[in-house]
Parts: sequence; C-alpha cells; structure tokens
Amino acid sequence: MDLLDPRELQVINQTAEALSSCERRRLFYLCETFDTDDSVARVKDMLKSKVMCHGRDHLFLTELMLQLRRFDILRKVYKTSRDEVERTLKHRQFLPKFRVLMANINEDMADEDLNSVKFLLSSTLPREKIEKAKSFLDVIIELEKLDIVSPERVNFVEGCLRDIGRVDLAKKVTAYKMSVSTSAGHSSQQQRHRAPGPFPSPASSHSIQQTRQAQSLHMATEKIPMPVYREQNYQTQLDCYKFNTNPRGVCVIIDCVGIDGDMLEQTFKALHFNVVLHKWLSVDGILSTLNGIKERENLEGDGFVCCIISRGTANHLLGTDLYGAGLHLDYVRRLFTADKCPILAGKPKLFFIQSYSDPEPCARMEHRDEDLETDGCDGLSRCDFIPRDADIFWSHCWTDERQLEQGHHRSIYLKALTDALCRGQMRKTRLLDVHTEVNGAIYEHMKRDSGENYQIDLKHTLRKDLYLK
Repeated sequence: MDLLDPRELQVINQTAEALSSCERRRLFYLCETFDTDDSVARVKDMLKSKVMCHGRDHLFLTELMLQLRRFDILRKVYKTSRDEVERTLKHRQFLPKFRVLMANINEDMADEDLNSVKFLLSSTLPREKIEKAKSFLDVIIELEKLDIVSPERVNFVEGCLRDIGRVDLAKKVTAYKMSVSTSAGHSSQQQRHRAPGPFPSPASSHSIQQTRQAQSLHMATEKIPMPVYREQNYQTQLDCYKFNTNPRGVCVIIDCVGIDGDMLEQTFKALHFNVVLHKWLSVDGILSTLNGIKERENLEGDGFVCCIISRGTANHLLGTDLYGAGLHLDYVRRLFTADKCPILAGKPKLFFIQSYSDPEPCARMEHRDEDLETDGCDGLSRCDFIPRDADIFWSHCWTDERQLEQGHHRSIYLKALTDALCRGQMRKTRLLDVHTEVNGAIYEHMKRDSGENYQIDLKHTLRKDLYLK
C-alpha cells in the first residue's frame, strides 16, 4: 500500500491539531476505537491508518468533521462546505450509523440529562465507572463493554432516554431500530430471490436452517403482547404527571437541627400534602421513621415528598448522633424506589436534603442492607415494568456546620425553596423551573456574602413534567 504524500499528511496533522480533547474522544468513538490515549499524536496515527484503510479517500475525513460539527475545518483545511459534504454523503458513508447516532445523542444531552442517566444506571455499572464518566459516550462505552448495548441491541438505551424524560432522543433510537430492521428485511428478501443452485451444500443447508429458525423466532417475538402498563407508559402517556389529588400525597419532614422544619411544614401543607414532621432524630430514629412511613401512612396520593435537615457529610446523615459515619443517602432513596415501595411506582418522589457538613473525621459506622425493611412486590404489578430508580427528583444542598452556631441562622437553600414552591403553585410552574429559581437565589446570596458557601446536587429521573398547581 502506498504511503501518504506530504499534502495528505499535512491535512491530517492540521485536522488533529485543531480538535479539542473532547472532540478527539468523540473521534475515537466514531472510528470504533476504545483508546484511552487521546493525545494529538495518537489521533494523527489513527487517522493515517484509517485513511490508508479507506483507500486514501478524504471523504472519510470530511464525514468525521461533519459529525464533529467542525465546519470551519471543512472550509479551511478541506476547502469544501457543509452542504457539499452532506450532498456527497447521501450516496456514500463510511462511519457506522450506530456510532453516529450515539455521538449525536451525546451532543444533544445537557449535564442534567447525563446526571439522570448516571443516576438511573447506578445499579447497572460499577460506581467507579459512573464517577469517571464525563459524557454520555463514556457511559455507552461501558455498556458496550458489558455487551448490554450494541448496534443490534439498543432497547436499553431507548428505555433509559425515555425514563429521564428525553423522549425526543428516544425517538431517534426508535428510528434507528426501524432503519436497521428495514435494511435487514431488504437484505433477506434479496437472498430469497437469488436463483438456487442444483443442490445445496451441507454448509448452505445448515445456513438455511439457521435462517428459518431465526425468522420463526422473530415472528414469535412479534406475537408476544407488550405489558399493558408499559404501553400506556411509553406510547399514550401525557407529558405531565397526574398531580391533582387532595391530599397530593405524604410529605415527611425530618428536622434534626431544629431549624426550618416548621417552615417546610407550612409550605407543603399549603401545597395540599399530608405533612408528617419529626424533630431531633438520631440516625436510628431517621431510619425507623422512614421505614415506618410505608406502614403508618396512606401513600395512595399522586406523589411523595421527603425533606431532611441534618448534620452530615456529602453522602451521609448524622442526625443528632455525635459520632459515626451515619446513614448513607442512597439508603434513603432506595427505601422508596419502585421495587421497595410498589405503591409509589410511576409516581414522582421528591427529596429535598439540607445537610450541614461536619469538619471533624468520624468513626466508621455502617448500616447494612438487611437493616432496611422493605415491601415486597408480589405478582405482576407496575414495579415489574418501571425501572427501579425512575420518577425521582433529588435535590441535596450542603453547607458549613458552623452556621448552626449562629442563633439567627436560616438555611438559604430551604428559604429559597419554600419561596419558589409557593410562587410555582400560584403560577403553575414546572418543578425543574422552580429549582432553577432556587439556584439563582443561592447564587445571588453567595455573591453578596462570600463567607457562606452552599453547594447543590440536583439529579432526577422524572419521565414527565411535574407542575405545581
């Protein structure tokens, strides 16, 4: 095979040097390479190899730039335009459709969407993999490594996108599935119309038998009815949650520092929730109270709210205990997921956590899974068709514990939250827009008072809009 000439090398070098590190990682993915070295030098070597494999056809490079949306490189380096490349690619493409689809979804995803996907996959991927994932492509790569997702199997991705409320992106995956199915059907039809030979060889007979078995399996699969609830959930659902019962549902408030619990109680009563307020609980008291909610309270409403104010760390609640690692926040969430609390399956579950960080290191104290009392899910019910972590809205704010020493202290986060919730009810505002107001209020406060530092972690797996009305 001939070596690349100086002009071709110059084009490749200019291309590689113009890309950012994020673009280089996307480029590797589009070229079907799981390479951890995304240096400029490695990109140059890879592009040289790919161009040689494609017969020194520069259309491969221009298609890459089109998918990376680097139209400036097309103009300056390749002396062509976006329109011209798109016209050419209508008749000839190099990049695999599956990789292009995943890369395009990656570009259309906001940070909030990525956090929701990672939250949803917390029981599917190892924690260290989720924490290292900086983009949707990083998540897809890990799913491909586990053989959960592939060009032929995209149902998992489609379901995840629907679960986080990105129906627009899920429809792109659906369209891809239909195109792949149509192409496979067309190819199979061409095979059947070929003129048969005099006698099939043993190898071809085995192939024909496999094809017939696959067709029979495909036909059988098509005849299996989808569960009624999933069909309603994904095909005929409205764009917003039902949220009009009176009371709306149960709101449990646990105030372990004696501040702002009463304010939250008034707010959620005004929002027509059945409010249950507990104060000054230890870690065991928090766990016992949350376990008892499912036994003592009627959870038949349209939603559920849990508010906790406690000393703690980024991941644990300490309650009134002086020592110990405390109760992991994941346990709080898991108590009310679809598999552990089936009566709340499909309903929005809202968590608002204000924790005050303890600067002193704590002795280790664990709560085991067997300490968590959970409800079973017998028979065929909604929790069989709803991902465990769906329909969760998680807002966690933490700040310095030393603020509690101030006699007049009130949580800026909780004050902004109650104000925004009340305004949101009057204006019939989306919950996500309400939280945007909270973020703005905290930002403005921190600009005025640099001595107070509030950090917020917001993630959700809501599948629909939730309006306060």
